Amino acid sequence: MTDRWGDRLPRRLGFWSAVAVLVGSTIGGGIFRTPAVIAGRVPEPVLMLLVWVLGGLLALCGALTYAELAAMFPRSGGVYVYVREGFGRLPAFLFGWSELLLIRASALGAIATPFAEYLLRSLGFDPTRPPYDGAVHWVAALAIVLTATLNYVGVRWSALLLNVTTAAKYGALALLVLLAFVVGQGSFGNFVAAGGPVGSGLFGLALVSVMWAYDGWGDLSFVGGEVKDPERSLPRALIAGTGAVVAIYLFVNAAYLYLIPIGAMAHSPLVAADAAHAIVGRLGVGLVAIVVMVATFSTLLGSMLTAPRIFFAMADDGLFFRRVARVHPTFRTPSVSIVLTGMLGIVYVAFQTFQQLADQFVVAIFPFYALAAAAVFVLRRRRPLAVLPRAVRVLGYPVVPALFVLATLYMLGNALWQDPLHTGLAFLIILAGVPVYLVWLRGRAGRGS
Repeated sequence: MTDRWGDRLPRRLGFWSAVAVLVGSTIGGGIFRTPAVIAGRVPEPVLMLLVWVLGGLLALCGALTYAELAAMFPRSGGVYVYVREGFGRLPAFLFGWSELLLIRASALGAIATPFAEYLLRSLGFDPTRPPYDGAVHWVAALAIVLTATLNYVGVRWSALLLNVTTAAKYGALALLVLLAFVVGQGSFGNFVAAGGPVGSGLFGLALVSVMWAYDGWGDLSFVGGEVKDPERSLPRALIAGTGAVVAIYLFVNAAYLYLIPIGAMAHSPLVAADAAHAIVGRLGVGLVAIVVMVATFSTLLGSMLTAPRIFFAMADDGLFFRRVARVHPTFRTPSVSIVLTGMLGIVYVAFQTFQQLADQFVVAIFPFYALAAAAVFVLRRRRPLAVLPRAVRVLGYPVVPALFVLATLYMLGNALWQDPLHTGLAFLIILAGVPVYLVWLRGRAGRGS
């Protein structure tokens, strides 16, 4: 049975749960690990903050654009559906193919890794030194197994836990900002201190890392088929949730810089712990370890909630193995897709580092984010209001979606210029999906399906 939008999964997520999915999927290891990477690539305080501002504006442009698409197509799979409706089944298949081989497994690994690092650190082990650097991979894999299990047994309980952990980590970050500026012994001079030279290429790579930290606003679209009153709730949740993330990220980075000079920040991979130590001593390190574990676990839970819906939608569409579209008869979840997603995450986290996983994720997913945003232009022309009514229209059209698409193309071009090997390899894997798609269609035709 399908609802009037064509989805088979029950709609159990209200507005606040939708906001929690977005915020919970976004605020994770990125804000606790990425600032050190950005400070290393852009060692000048004002420009470092500017990277975060630009990343936030780019995320908001994407959310505003997706608001129109989400209201039109509130279906499981989100971006997959938008690309299919705008450009056809081949580009949509390539998105699913890339999610399968590159994107989702990288994302799960990059989220689970900081969780494992902070867990080991809280237990008194140094995750940067042998033998515990190797243990990070296995602790991260266990975290993936646990969140997959929670999502397997039902959306309702996963959403409830996600709501609680999202509120906790957002409140903890707000408290960190407040304490930093009220009782922290920092200096506003850190904002104007002379920094090192910044190359345009490194600035672009820093933007790639920032977009990893901001990513999550698009994940809400993947569970569009399970949101109540989606024509109202999805656009509002996209905009409100993304705005909340941008605001707290800018304040947190300002707090980090106030407490830690940019040169020291570049050599502080666990920057949140160092910032808390500067405020309340060793007690702060322990508290931040708990906050980071809650934050990253929450993000992992959100990603495991959203990502399997992509493979579910592909299978439902006949572009993946039909069994992956199975809905569990008791739990009413895409059970096979959840198991598949968890297994992919475990494989990737066992063999790659955090930064490899994060950069690979951004380079692979943003071509499709841009393609989905560009679908707004195509659909406005091919399916105007008279044919396809729109409950919501992009604020600032056509400038907002155009800015998002152009900025994404710049970011990807710069990544290819600065790191042609890994970026080019990611693009080749994406394009390798074309012959796979043709073989799949030929196989379906041979089976008469």
